[in-house]
Amino acid sequence: MYANYFGLSENPFSITPDPRYLFLSNRHTEALAHLLYGVTESGGFIQLTGEVGTGKTTLVRSLLEKLPDHVDAALIINPRLSIPEFLRAICRELHIPCNSGQTPQEIIDALNARLLEAHAQGRRVVLIMDEAQALSTEVLEQLRLLTNLETHRQKLLQIILVGQPELRELLTRLNLRQLAQRITGRYHLQPLSARETAAYVHHRLGIAGAAAPIFTVAALRTVQRVTKGIPRLINVICDRALLGAYTKEVRQVDTGLVRRAAREVLGGEYRGRNRTLLAWLSAGAVLLLAVVMLLSSTGRISGFTTAKKSIAVAKPAQPAAAVPVAVTPAITASNWLNDAAHPTDTDTAFATLFSLWGARYTPAGAGSGCREAQQAGLRCLYRKGTWNNLRSFDRPAIITLSDAQGVLHQVVVTALQGERVTLRAGGASMSFPITELEPLWYGEYLLLWRPNPNAPTPLKPGMVGTAVAWLRARLATLQHTRDSGGATYDADLSAAVRQFQARQHLTVDGIAGEETLIHLDTELHVAGTPYLAPPGS
Repeated sequence: MYANYFGLSENPFSITPDPRYLFLSNRHTEALAHLLYGVTESGGFIQLTGEVGTGKTTLVRSLLEKLPDHVDAALIINPRLSIPEFLRAICRELHIPCNSGQTPQEIIDALNARLLEAHAQGRRVVLIMDEAQALSTEVLEQLRLLTNLETHRQKLLQIILVGQPELRELLTRLNLRQLAQRITGRYHLQPLSARETAAYVHHRLGIAGAAAPIFTVAALRTVQRVTKGIPRLINVICDRALLGAYTKEVRQVDTGLVRRAAREVLGGEYRGRNRTLLAWLSAGAVLLLAVVMLLSSTGRISGFTTAKKSIAVAKPAQPAAAVPVAVTPAITASNWLNDAAHPTDTDTAFATLFSLWGARYTPAGAGSGCREAQQAGLRCLYRKGTWNNLRSFDRPAIITLSDAQGVLHQVVVTALQGERVTLRAGGASMSFPITELEPLWYGEYLLLWRPNPNAPTPLKPGMVGTAVAWLRARLATLQHTRDSGGATYDADLSAAVRQFQARQHLTVDGIAGEETLIHLDTELHVAGTPYLAPPGS
């Protein structure tokens, strides 16, 4: 929304882990070097921890881009897996054939064969386990056993555990001491310093094309104070501050805009300087009055003995007996997600999403959701982005939220209106402010759409046939132009597609791909399509 206003090519403060925006502070540089060393050395575990939002996931994405050519990596981001699911996930990442009918030992044998083959070819295999603090004890023990796969001289699998500080506490348990003893390197990622926070903001703005500083020096100091140097919070608050500047039509973000953004994002957790000063003054006034009353009552200071006679100290009235009032605690997103009455597993989320399209979902193992969607005449679209990206598609979507304990939950967004999001888990729905869900969401979403069964995807220049005529007719209806009825994807049709893409803020390439066709259906309000907001609202 504000990118063009500030001359930016894109949103510089998206919270998705885009390696292009990785800011290598001294701490991040050390952490990345730590991980790269762990990848190239053999044996044991490497442990990377850090508070929520300090950039661990972005660092992992950067590591994957910098891996040496002779290294194969398996990245597991879902810690809520049973041992068979966990082993199959590793096999899928390493392209090892496996199926649900195999026993864990059979899968391990196949994995061992693949590791021996890689070793013979001079290749290294690395397993990266994200959100490792949420792994069960059983899966952690299985991880330890995987490090027993070795030759006479070398371990065949290097494992990197990435998680929140709770991971360190988890590994101190007595029953996990054997695993802890195999950790050959540990690094804890700290938040940014004040100087690094300023450099971080300038870095991201520069990547997005900023030609001049947008945040004042004072505003950057305020960003550091309210975020404590946590990169994810910096992103969210700076994004909201830029939106505020755009709304007020000012070209620079000052301290006031940052404070306002902090109040919107952090809510009750934010205490501005004025509120802190007021609290300090109030406490000081009470203390001063107490001292005056004490000294005047004892007459220990000259002048008070006489003066106290002329001072009438009002005795406070006795308060009436308080009547207990039942207070219902506010429902937080984290509490709601962890309520057993609201199932947040993948199958339940798919069943909910299918029902919104009038289709039925029957669980049939990992990856069955999108296969069943095809049988129902639907397609899956998986993307990473922002709430505004999801809003532009205007389709219900499955999103993955990570609660305060790092546990992942799959829920369905059924409405996204204004600054509130409605989530559905099983048969229960609840609305939350975007600001409350923002820290829980990494930007991943999956939605369904219904393609023309007789039209290939994508449709592109040079194609001929009824599918091209169908596309031309839909654009003519939307753009209120005459339908020539042509069945060739010619320059005129390509220009019409480009015009539509530009109006929808899509990539302008003249090719009618998935995103273009979904937005086209949304604009035409195709019957049978569920929306996040009712048409015309």
